[in-house]
Amino acid sequence: MESSSNGLLTQVTQFWNLLDDLAESNPESYKNFIQQQLKEGKQLCAAPEPQLCLQTRILKPKEKTLFINLCQWKRIPAPQSITHPVPLSVGRPEDMSETSDVYTVIDVAYNPDVLQAAEKDQVKKDQLIQMAMKCIEEQLQVTLSHVYHITKFKIKGSIQRMKQNLMGIQTGPTDLKEKMRKELALEQIRSSTLSDSDHFPQLLLPKDQVSSKKGCLIEEISSTEIQVEMKRPAYELKIVADQNEKPLKIELKVELPGINSVSLCDLSVSENDLLIEVSEKYRLHLNLPESVDTEMTTAKFIKEKATLIITMPLV
Repeated sequence: MESSSNGLLTQVTQFWNLLDDLAESNPESYKNFIQQQLKEGKQLCAAPEPQLCLQTRILKPKEKTLFINLCQWKRIPAPQSITHPVPLSVGRPEDMSETSDVYTVIDVAYNPDVLQAAEKDQVKKDQLIQMAMKCIEEQLQVTLSHVYHITKFKIKGSIQRMKQNLMGIQTGPTDLKEKMRKELALEQIRSSTLSDSDHFPQLLLPKDQVSSKKGCLIEEISSTEIQVEMKRPAYELKIVADQNEKPLKIELKVELPGINSVSLCDLSVSENDLLIEVSEKYRLHLNLPESVDTEMTTAKFIKEKATLIITMPLV
């Protein structure tokens, strides 16, 4: 089994080398491939959205009002089947006050499909709420009242606070990210052939996921483990205009010393921002000065200069 895995990993390495060669020998095919990945990876830049808010109480260690914001987030994977755990992410508890009343707010995120399936089924909705409460109790070592009511407002606190809370913790352990990247590539090697250079398998941009926990209905995907600090790489961003000074596109050059393959670069682009993570070494998140056309965006890695060049036409 070990020799088989090593053989597959060798094929994975060869596959990434083929991508590097494709960028040099057939730029058009490489462009089409990258465009497809950017299109499918857009959800990695999507922010969580509020779905509903419920009110209950913390009983121990100190009694207090608790608001739980249930949010939908495309980054949270859907369960593989009805018998698999339901992934969710729990944010940090935040104490707030209005006049003299002090209360706690906790944000919980599920996959949008999970929440939508429960929207018209009160039993399923109650199960998701009870699962969220159980996860909060286990993670924070508190006791909650499982009597609750759904508020008239969708979210307690600001949407911006909720986004910062959830998105700030949505980073899996480094060894887990590497494991998932390898598993993704291995699955593609098993189910694809590379005999036709014009037809490459559809690779999703790698995203943080976790393995199933047998016998558990909840799959907590946030992490409190210490993360490897990633550097912010040097970059140059400019808006290219035509002869009439009409803006046409954004060009971004990112210097990545020590990187020699496009396979190490995880790139996600939305209309308004961009995220690059490279081999646990570099991380760059930029808010773009203009809205861009993600489907026409292209990326090219120049090995000789260890530079990633991203071209984003404006909408």
